[in-house]
Parts: sequence; C-alpha cells; structure tokens
Amino acid sequence: MKEIKEQRLAYLYEAVSLGTVRAAADKLNLAPSAVSRQIALLEEELACTLIERHRKGVTATEAGEILLSYYRQSLSSEETCLAKLQALEGLERGHIKLAVGEGFVSDLMSGPLPEFNKRYPALTLSINMGGSNEVIRQVEEDEAHMGLLFHPTSQPNIRSQAISCQPICAIVSPDHPITQLERPLSLTQLLDYPVALQEPQFGMRQLLAMAEFQEKVRFKPVLTTDSIAVLKQFVRSEMGFTFMPAFVVSREIEDKQLVAIPIDNQLLAQGEAHMITRLGRQLSVGPHQLLQHLSAWMKAFSE
Repeated sequence: MKEIKEQRLAYLYEAVSLGTVRAAADKLNLAPSAVSRQIALLEEELACTLIERHRKGVTATEAGEILLSYYRQSLSSEETCLAKLQALEGLERGHIKLAVGEGFVSDLMSGPLPEFNKRYPALTLSINMGGSNEVIRQVEEDEAHMGLLFHPTSQPNIRSQAISCQPICAIVSPDHPITQLERPLSLTQLLDYPVALQEPQFGMRQLLAMAEFQEKVRFKPVLTTDSIAVLKQFVRSEMGFTFMPAFVVSREIEDKQLVAIPIDNQLLAQGEAHMITRLGRQLSVGPHQLLQHLSAWMKAFSE
C-alpha cells in the first residue's frame, strides 16, 4: 500500500508555492539537492511525476496538484483540531490570515478591526493586500482564512459569505469639469477626459471592462497602477479622474477633497464587495469569529 510522507509533501508544497527548488531550499534552510532528492523520492514512492521543470522554475503536474490539495486540506484540518482543543480550555489565542483589496484597508482599520482587537486581544492578525485574482488565489490555496475583495469572478471553490452593493462612480476633484456635466453621467461623456485605471487583475477594472464592452466604448488611461493611493493622488492633483466605489474615498469625500459622481450604467451600478472563504473549509474558532464580525459590518456598511 502506498504511503504519503508528509515531510516530503511539505518540500513539494514549498517548491511549487515559491516557484523554484532553490527558493524552497532557502526557506527550509536546506541544500537544493536535498529538496530535489525528497521530491524525487516522493515521486518514486507514489509512482507518478509531481513536478515539471522549466527554465524559470517548477510547476505541479495534475498529480502534483491533487497531492497539494490534500496537503492544504490536512493543514486546515490540523488547524481546526488545535483550535477546538484550545476552545475546550476556554482559550481564544490564535492567528488569523486575511487577504484584502487595498481599497478596503482604510475602512477596515478605522472601525471593524480595532473593535475586533478589543474584543479578542489574544488573537493576532496578518493582512495581505492584492488584486482580486490574488485574493482569490490565497483563499483557494488556504494561504488566507478569508478574503475581502471587489467583484470576484465566479470560482467553483469560492463561497461568498457576505455581499455589499457598492456601485462604481467617477471620482473627481471638486473643481474638475466633469462636475459640471449633465447627470446622470454616461460612459460616453467621460471619454474625452484623462483617466487613471487599475491594472487588469483588479475587480474594479474587470467590471469596467465589461461595461466598456457592453457600451462599445474604450478608455485609454494616461496612467495605470496597482495602487489605490496613486489613483487618489492622481485625482487630487487634478490630473484627471478615476473609477471607484465611493466607500474607497469616503474620508476624502467628507473632507471635500474628492467627489463621487454616479454613472448611468447597469453593470457599474451593480458593483459588489464580497467576503469570501474556500468552499468546504471549516474555519477554526478565531477566524470564524472574525468572519461573523466582518459580515455584520458589511451588512451595516451597505445599508
């Protein structure tokens, strides 16, 4: 009967996650030859090829992906078991990993996360930022317990635990000529003005692309970035406008630095923020508490 050696599987996981055997060896403080040897032994024991080697590194084969999925699930099960044992002793310690789009950080840090920290001071948090595609990947691969993102693409392994309607608006400075246009604004009215856009891997940009296709228009950005902060500064500097949900610039709107103007487009009006988890993952006590807390915040946020 074939047996899966967990330690060797850990070497495979690190090599595929980091992209190269050398990077895995550096992380594990081992020689690259030792990591390669352990993966080769695992392949020999299971009688299948687990990785493909390329000029730039390694990727998992179909068999390798099956093993990695098993390994991630075993790590998740171990975490859940330990959390339940802690809960029996009345403990609330633990660590929670959250993946978020940059646009949510300001609102998270100004309300729900400080409240959660006061309620559960023994729980620690790590927050990784990324585009929608990256947030989904981290949740799918159990690198994050949950993710908060805008307009996720449909994924069979992802479950939306809470949804908040957040229409995309034109974000401009108070003195920008767009503020003088007749409303409601159409995408066609905005074509003649300089615009800054997010990179394609972000949910806001993906939803805008769908709206462009629907209306047969195409925006040609003078600036493209993966940073919400850069987009805000672009608009504040009166270099042009951008597209965002109003909540991303709520503080700037309150301070009268920026203005959010609704757009007459059905797709953009249906923009949504989603709190997601991996389908089938049983969250341990701490992450489950944070999920409930953030879901309640999102519900109130959209009212």
